[in-house]
Amino acid sequence: MATKRKPQAASSADRYTYRLTWSVKDKKFIATIVEFPSLSWIADTRQAALEGLTSVVEEVLHDMLAEGEEIPSPWDERTFSGKFNLRLGPDLHKKVALEAAERHESMNTYVIKQLGLIEA
Repeated sequence: MATKRKPQAASSADRYTYRLTWSVKDKKFIATIVEFPSLSWIADTRQAALEGLTSVVEEVLHDMLAEGEEIPSPWDERTFSGKFNLRLGPDLHKKVALEAAERHESMNTYVIKQLGLIEA
């Protein structure tokens, strides 16, 4: 007889990754959440936007748990190997290889440095 897997406990809504942005078009603040990309909340103040979205997330977590759905893990609790495969296409691959060779670097080192420029 197969055993049913217990759904994991709902994570507290405050453990998730929220972003607040200003909407020029709406002249309001928009709160979004990385782990639930379909959810957002718009309000006149940062605090109201964040509180509104947090409340919705708490409801969603409660509903998901009640339905036995898998709860997304908070971003900071996820682990990453440091590796990912990237398909460049032959022309871009050749260009990246040439740029790296001209700098006496491996393609990996060159690409990591280029991606590091994005953080600045």
